[in-house]
Amino acid sequence: MSEPLVGVILGSKSDLEVMQACTQQLEEFEVPYELLVASAHRNPDKVHDWAGSAEQRGLRVIIAAAGKAAHLAGVVAAYTTLPVIGVPMKTSDLGGMDSLLSMVQMPGGVPVACVAINGSKNAAILATQIIATSNSNYKETLVTYKKDMAK
Repeated sequence: MSEPLVGVILGSKSDLEVMQACTQQLEEFEVPYELLVASAHRNPDKVHDWAGSAEQRGLRVIIAAAGKAAHLAGVVAAYTTLPVIGVPMKTSDLGGMDSLLSMVQMPGGVPVACVAINGSKNAAILATQIIATSNSNYKETLVTYKKDMAK
């Protein structure tokens, strides 16, 4: 298998079920990825080390999924210049609005792209689109995907 191009980081094991749509889409597009479960609050050193070394490991895009306070995407973005896509998780407390607002309200200089609440499939598609700007193989994959979707 090729070296991972996308890093997928989850704030909690409970996010795995929702993020399965993301990893399945990446696999369908044949985009190699790595997956890590690490909380920005409970494992800050692990998140720092992982995000800080992401580019050297060959990653081109990071997808960060978290719920509630959902600081993970912003923390990851603080430690890398790679594009970061946030996936806000639906929560029992506020239905995911807490997660969504935490991700889209990043301070200036720390951008995080954000998909819909539980929108992990779209995160995979967006990550592939970003990679496709410099990789024609993935561009063709996306063209075929869009044509098939239109049928």
